Amino acid sequence: MFRTLTKSVRLIECLKTIEQYAFVASSYPVIITLEDHLNPHLRAKLTTMMNETFGQLIYIPNNEIQEKFPSPEDLKMKILVSTKPPKEYLEEPEKDHVIVVPIETNEKAWGSEISDHKPELGTTSKIEHEQDEHYMEEEEEHEHHEASDYRHLISIPAKKKKGGLTNALKTDSNQVSRLSLSEQVFDNAMIQHGSEIIRFTQRNLLRIYPKGTRLSSSNYNPMHGWMYGAQMVALNMQGYGKSLWVMQGMFRANGGCGYVKKPHFLLDTEGNITFDPTSKLLPIKKTLKVKVFMGDGWRFDFSERHFDRFSPPDFYTRVGIAGIQADKRMERTNVIEDNWTPMWDREFEFQLRVPELAILRIEVNECDMSEKDDFAGQTCLPVWELRPGIRSVRLCDQKGDLLPSVKLLMQFEFI
Repeated sequence: MFRTLTKSVRLIECLKTIEQYAFVASSYPVIITLEDHLNPHLRAKLTTMMNETFGQLIYIPNNEIQEKFPSPEDLKMKILVSTKPPKEYLEEPEKDHVIVVPIETNEKAWGSEISDHKPELGTTSKIEHEQDEHYMEEEEEHEHHEASDYRHLISIPAKKKKGGLTNALKTDSNQVSRLSLSEQVFDNAMIQHGSEIIRFTQRNLLRIYPKGTRLSSSNYNPMHGWMYGAQMVALNMQGYGKSLWVMQGMFRANGGCGYVKKPHFLLDTEGNITFDPTSKLLPIKKTLKVKVFMGDGWRFDFSERHFDRFSPPDFYTRVGIAGIQADKRMERTNVIEDNWTPMWDREFEFQLRVPELAILRIEVNECDMSEKDDFAGQTCLPVWELRPGIRSVRLCDQKGDLLPSVKLLMQFEFI
């Protein structure tokens, strides 16, 4: 496997790692998306690798064409492969082929390349020419068999964007598929094809991925994909920040199993009106009241001089909503100076139009008058799973791992 600005990775190592850890956190299915530009010979090797590594874990559909995806419940302990069927590569014009030249190769693992060079017909005898034709027929038959084996592993066929987005977003009632869009293409599609995207995702899978210029592993707002029904919103996982925190908050729902059911208005195929997340006319469904009483635990998890060299920390809390544009809002408490156990006793009220897509953001910082404020903990919680009442809310570090002792005393109420 080769990616821009990264070292090469042996595919077999990736497959073995997936097999080892695929179902450690959850028994629900794992989807592997592939972007391969392999010739039939290497594609056959890939097929062998996956069969030998995953065995019965690979989900192979009963029919080549699926009218409806099985539910995650039906696919527990299964690995699904998603890529373009081989014929789509074979049908591409020569100018569109991408040749990847690796910096390092491992011929023992992958085998040497097969030369495409053939002698001129004029330099061969008639007998040699007939033998060559016979060999080519056998080779084509063998390659067809290899392509067939590979195609059977593909449970989620990827769709090509032939004819532009308008054509790509058309739904086929006889077959389901996956479409991949970069964040830039998707941003434009939201404006021009918003309702078509939602209708497409009611039957098919939509994958969004970060643009290639994010060399620092920064991220876009995943909420943009979710509110249009996208099932696979890919993010750069190497760093940290608001986008990853919101993603972690979304998938804390449903027991943290890795799958969250979409709201009914994104699944409704019978209604005549398609949900519009940008509408300013959406009615208020719920009002969430959040009260922040106090916080504690920093004195156990951080050194005495971690936040301030000369005095105890000056903490404040930010509370807000990540969701559709009409619901987005951030508030903050006052700063409690020189106190490891701050007591804010501050209440906030958030009017929500789409609570089914709202994530409650909680972030604590230490106020620094001379430099940038210091991070002191954060968490994101799915609003639709909040339980009313007084709760002890544990905070996480910047990567999303729980801090051992830090927690806030808060109250949630829906009116």
